[in-house]
Amino acid sequence: MIKIENLKKSYNGAPVLDIDELNINEGNSFGLVGNNGAGKTTLFRLILDLIKADTGWVESKGIDVKKTSDWKTYTGSFIDEGFLIDFLSAEEYFNFIAKINSVSKSELDALIDEFSDFFGNEILNQKKYIRDFSKGNQKKIGIFAAIMSQPEVLVLDEPFANLDPSSQIRLKQLLKKLREEKNVCMLISSHDLNHVTEVCERIVVLEKGRLMKDIQTSEDTLTDLECYFSAEIVS
Repeated sequence: MIKIENLKKSYNGAPVLDIDELNINEGNSFGLVGNNGAGKTTLFRLILDLIKADTGWVESKGIDVKKTSDWKTYTGSFIDEGFLIDFLSAEEYFNFIAKINSVSKSELDALIDEFSDFFGNEILNQKKYIRDFSKGNQKKIGIFAAIMSQPEVLVLDEPFANLDPSSQIRLKQLLKKLREEKNVCMLISSHDLNHVTEVCERIVVLEKGRLMKDIQTSEDTLTDLECYFSAEIVS
């Protein structure tokens, strides 16, 4: 579904990403882990055609993402608060996203009901702009908007960051449901090794822009990842 070849990106002459080849299959739940500066967000921004690569290309279902926007019709994403329209209320933003994705009012209402536990009592009917919400609640709004169109491909950068423990657990349940019931291809980056191994069937470790490990998740994966990053500390 997602195919990457010879993808390189540098800033001011310093390489931040260098991937020879990476394939992510349809319905694959793909976790991306690495320390700060590993290139995780850069990779996601290239997949979403938000920045220009120095060399190489990204294909989504056979579509070169930099040549056409057709792939956007089946792709949902949330990278950071820049994806939000911060002078709207949550309800106004949801209605706007629903309209551009041809989501009916009844469909939107059903989705909001499905996400009610995730929202808690902190998102709807608050009578304030998105910019006035906490970082965690802004993230909830962005994640819901990304999922609203019921995409085939979902890209989330650090979705668990800034969320309280209860919201993290509810988000994991929602993502597992998308994987198991709707076969969504999910690309999720996280600093939390426990969360990403619970949600994702495949984990890739990125270090200084390069792929260091590519493993199928098993009962030993969390321990393996902890050993990998512990070895980095020792070295």
